[in-house]
Amino acid sequence: MSLSIITTGALLGIEAHPVTLEVDLSRQGMPSFTLVGLAEGAVRESKERVFAALRNAGCRLPPARITVNLAPAGMRKEGSGYDLPLALALLAAVEVFPAEAATGLFFAGELSLTGELKPVPGVLPLAARARREGARGIVVPRANALEAAVVEGLAVFGANDLGQVLRFLTGEEALSPAVAPPFAAAGEQSAFAEDFAEVKGQAHAKRAVEIAAAGAHNLLFIGPPGSGKTMLAKRIPSVLPPLGFDEALEVTTIYSVSGRLDGAGLLTVRPFRSPHHTISDAGLIGGGSYPRPGEVSMAHRGVLFLDELPEFKKSVLEVLRQPLEDGKVTIARAAVSLSYPADVMLVAAMNPCPCGYLGDERHACVCADGDVRRYRSRLSGPLLDRIDLQVEVPAVPYKELRAETSPVTSAAMRARVLAARQAQATRYAGLPFSVNGRLSGRFLSKFCAVTEEGHAFLDGAVRRLGLSARAHTRILRIARTIADLDGDADLRVEHLAEAVNLRNLDRQRLG
Repeated sequence: MSLSIITTGALLGIEAHPVTLEVDLSRQGMPSFTLVGLAEGAVRESKERVFAALRNAGCRLPPARITVNLAPAGMRKEGSGYDLPLALALLAAVEVFPAEAATGLFFAGELSLTGELKPVPGVLPLAARARREGARGIVVPRANALEAAVVEGLAVFGANDLGQVLRFLTGEEALSPAVAPPFAAAGEQSAFAEDFAEVKGQAHAKRAVEIAAAGAHNLLFIGPPGSGKTMLAKRIPSVLPPLGFDEALEVTTIYSVSGRLDGAGLLTVRPFRSPHHTISDAGLIGGGSYPRPGEVSMAHRGVLFLDELPEFKKSVLEVLRQPLEDGKVTIARAAVSLSYPADVMLVAAMNPCPCGYLGDERHACVCADGDVRRYRSRLSGPLLDRIDLQVEVPAVPYKELRAETSPVTSAAMRARVLAARQAQATRYAGLPFSVNGRLSGRFLSKFCAVTEEGHAFLDGAVRRLGLSARAHTRILRIARTIADLDGDADLRVEHLAEAVNLRNLDRQRLG
């Protein structure tokens, strides 16, 4: 009987931290099993799964007093990924395989009662941690192998079951390291099933989409049912720039922690998330008793689409304000504070009134003025100020519906967006941001210099519309993006005028 040590990891946010799993077997005293080290539900239950898997794999443990320690003891451990490390630590303690065979290796995986290895979340950040710790390799379920193989400089061994891992450690069977396919960004339009050419009419809305995509601005569509708001939103990823490798790694890490990779390697398409309006605060922002990323983090580097925006609970919408401003979500608990990335392009859609037909020439609105005010009051001023573009999407005339396709295609829009993004990347080289949608503070006055004629125009707009300081900032950001799309280094009055025209709710306040 002896002491054995196996290395695995615990997830905190999107980071993995090394955990040493120590097993001591002793014949002194009555046979028992004690698990210590701040283990949560699934970890405490691992005893039953592991013992059944060992029996069905033909491995018998002698009666003994078993003590298992998960170190560091002050770090909470949860999830089923400790099954494989625990089984191996027990077997190493009874010398089924030489303990030195596991030295320098990280292990993670859930065991079925038959000994089969099932995938677990968070393998990608665990593999990244293993490489930083100087490990020579990591052993994971085969379904997680491509995910872990994204990490360069680390041997990743995928196994089907506990028996195969044992044969690998005893030298009876060789496991070939998994190889991730080379990174290739989804840069071709053929990668997207939907195209803006399918959207009839709505030239103004498409122009707003192009501006929003070029500068990473938040966007709100306002229009009656059936005007194409959702159709427009779903096609926005087709005009966004492709993910770079570092961005793809960030997105894949979030999906790995959430357990939503389904055996895939590096994700190469910008995410598009569209949660239902009944979603809870924790579902949107993240959290829970065992904190997990929410929809806003799942949309990191992509699009978060909130359809029927006023139907979301006001408390849910208000918690969006911080991630929209900071690009991250911070979840504080008594024992730990976690941060999840949340750099999203928010796209939302709403009706102009409860019945949906205010201002529609073909349908009569049946809402009283008070009903309209109450409906719109569900959206607070601070939240609307964080949405740069607020655009009307009217019903499409029949003449435009007759057209077979639209002359405005995703490929053409994407080319103009990429050119504008390149101009921004060159302008902001060496700064902590690369798009106009993140301009603020001293950088705003530096890169959005306005002429005297422009100041006079803005002064009139601010006084007439009662714009807040944040709305003024948004107008300058939008104007900067419009100038980039036009290839202009300077902001002209026409750029500012179009930017103000894209703040529809501000103009309606004046009315």
